[in-house]
Amino acid sequence: MGSKSNRSRRYTEEFKRDAVALVRSSGKTVTEVAREIAVNAEVLRNWVKQDTIDRGQGAPGELTTAEREELRRLRRPAAEQAETIEVLRKAAVFFAKESDR
Repeated sequence: MGSKSNRSRRYTEEFKRDAVALVRSSGKTVTEVAREIAVNAEVLRNWVKQDTIDRGQGAPGELTTAEREELRRLRRPAAEQAETIEVLRKAAVFFAKESDR
């Protein structure tokens, strides 16, 4: 098995684009291309699938990369707000108990 650093390896967008283009233009299978460029075949398969979605050829309801990024961007402040609300709720309970003493 590979080390943890191999499993969490990050690839540049340019590398991903080139890898997908190689799959599409070479006539080779995803597995063959993955082996040649030393990438996990399932990772490359996901890149090809996402590229298909980004081109507007995916199944209905599948999110494009831009939509995924927007969703991620919008969820972050929502999570922070939920955390703030929880802290304020706990503080209100604490101070309510203190004022009852």
